[in-house]
Amino acid sequence: MEQRGLSMSDAFLIEIGTEELPPKSLRALAQSFHDEVVAGFSHLNLAPVDSKWFATPRRLAVRINQLPSRSPDTQEIVLGPPAAAAKNDAGEWTPAAIGFAKKQGVSADALELIDSDKGPRLGFTKTVPGAQTELVAAHVVNEALAKLPIAKRMRWGSSRTEFVRPVHWVVCLYGDNDDLGTIFGLTASRVSHGHRFMAPEPIKIRSAATYEEDLLAAKVIANYEKRKAMILKQVKNLAATYSADAQIDDDLLDEVTALVEWPVALSGEFDRDFLRVPSEALIASMKEHQKYFHLQDAEGELLPRFITVANIESPEPERIVHGNERVIRPRLADAAFFYDTDLKTRLADRRIVLEKMTFQHKLGSVYDKVVRVASLASFIATKIGADASIAARGAELAKSDLASELVNEFPELQGIAGAYYARAEGLGDEIADVIEQHYLPRFATDDLPDNLEATAVAIADRCDTLAGIFAIGEIPSGSKDPFALRRASLAVLRLIIDNNLNLDLAELFSEALRRLPFDVPPNSLESLIAYLNERYYARYEAQGIPITTVRAVINQGVNEPLDFQRRLNALVVFSDMPEALALASAYKRVGNILAKADASKPIYSDELLVETAEHALAKALQALKPALDKAINAKDYSGYLTHLASLREPVDVFFNEVMVNAEDDKLRQNRLGLLATLAALFGAVADLKELAIS
Repeated sequence: MEQRGLSMSDAFLIEIGTEELPPKSLRALAQSFHDEVVAGFSHLNLAPVDSKWFATPRRLAVRINQLPSRSPDTQEIVLGPPAAAAKNDAGEWTPAAIGFAKKQGVSADALELIDSDKGPRLGFTKTVPGAQTELVAAHVVNEALAKLPIAKRMRWGSSRTEFVRPVHWVVCLYGDNDDLGTIFGLTASRVSHGHRFMAPEPIKIRSAATYEEDLLAAKVIANYEKRKAMILKQVKNLAATYSADAQIDDDLLDEVTALVEWPVALSGEFDRDFLRVPSEALIASMKEHQKYFHLQDAEGELLPRFITVANIESPEPERIVHGNERVIRPRLADAAFFYDTDLKTRLADRRIVLEKMTFQHKLGSVYDKVVRVASLASFIATKIGADASIAARGAELAKSDLASELVNEFPELQGIAGAYYARAEGLGDEIADVIEQHYLPRFATDDLPDNLEATAVAIADRCDTLAGIFAIGEIPSGSKDPFALRRASLAVLRLIIDNNLNLDLAELFSEALRRLPFDVPPNSLESLIAYLNERYYARYEAQGIPITTVRAVINQGVNEPLDFQRRLNALVVFSDMPEALALASAYKRVGNILAKADASKPIYSDELLVETAEHALAKALQALKPALDKAINAKDYSGYLTHLASLREPVDVFFNEVMVNAEDDKLRQNRLGLLATLAALFGAVADLKELAIS
């Protein structure tokens, strides 16, 4: 389709004014709105240049600094009947041709014969006018809004329009034009609104270029990132005045940024007596309930002071501070009450409550899971040189805090609360550390447990979950993974590999399956191993390792993750060697030859070697075998593959000079035996032929 015509460009602005938007999704909504608006114009060949998104609690906006006034006209070929039906014997247009022209609204003189994929056909070329920005802007915006990732939309008033929050105004400008149609049932204009309290009157946006400036005058900082940077600076500077360090949680910073249009950081304090409560509980209460930033001293200890970010510049800031201090006190008092109440019950005594908490209805209660995990953790501990009694005792108490008041209020404190209670009971740091750290790692880059006993419990806990869910057939599919098995399996791999543990997945999962309270399906173990193997792709993709390299090791059927890692490391180095591709291709060729000949026995006789090249290859194999055996027995896979690289020349010469499928059957079988010997050496570390796949 040919394009013609030039167009002038101008700036475009769209602002959707709403009631307070969900703070945790504001940034994602704003970015998606921007992306959909830009994509909508691009789809119409209106190429936007230099675009930016804005977001505050009461608005989503997109500005495009250069947007063509119209897209280029296009030349489109319209095809009609076959050429054979276009003209009669006298060379005149047939009724079919004339009817086609009439239907298309063109003169018969515009018709011509055009070659197409379906042969010569009657047709004509027509000019399709380009889209005019001023006419399509409202449609593009409405389409963009309809595509936003909103889990639950709502209606308001008598309108049937739906959005995440009620929409009260729409600003839409293109150049000087503010008459661009209807969006969400509202007539777009240049009238916006500033800060709800400090500048409540309507304001006019002069142009797209002055958008930020006009809102700034109305006490609104429209630029999300600029507002975020202001908050960060204010909070840090204010903390410094108290010789303290403000702890900035990225998620909290984003949430606070999404809650204010004009940030003003203020500091308040709370009763020092609350510091006897676990700091994590106080921090969780301040963060989740009040959106406060907490402060620490130079030693990292929590201070009885917080920083809040107000959405107003008050002439009496102390009133705001006192209000926040008044609100946080009962919150912290609740946390203290939960903590004091929990201390009255031993962790061991809480296990009876776990019997009433369902883990999974086919797998029993949380208590049932605890019993299985404790037994499995003891088994793993003996394998990795950990204290089995500490691992088992820690596992027995690891889930007890799930029955506590503090964890019921703050679920993210599971493990942390239990560790405090264990120390308060006098159970010691070793048991407390197991309780707290067995949840690690919680995400891909999280810390690992710093002791082997907690590591044993961490592995056991996840293996029990994986084995149980697979045994009842609840294997995750697509995006559905209610028991977070993908994360659990990646954690198992990381716990084993990063701690240099010689553990076998087949043995681990066999033990886990054996402890389940029912007879498991016969294919459960194989399914689990296959699932863990798939997770290797995710683990190593993040490290930039090619899929084919990972698959080469998976194809070996390696069940020990640490051994898998060592083989993979060696293969990554080997794949960069100049001999790698040639040997991989040769291995693939050998495999094809052996498969066609249905031959796999690595047996050959020196007496039946005839050609110089096959003598040379056999001699090279025999000379190299001791070094290869030593390397493979020592799991020196890099050394093994380096030795293997020396076979490139004799292998190349062999294939260039020797006819494997000789007419003499004895020679053919002997050469196949030689190749089978070569194949066994090639495949000892990894399936090298995968490296030959482009």
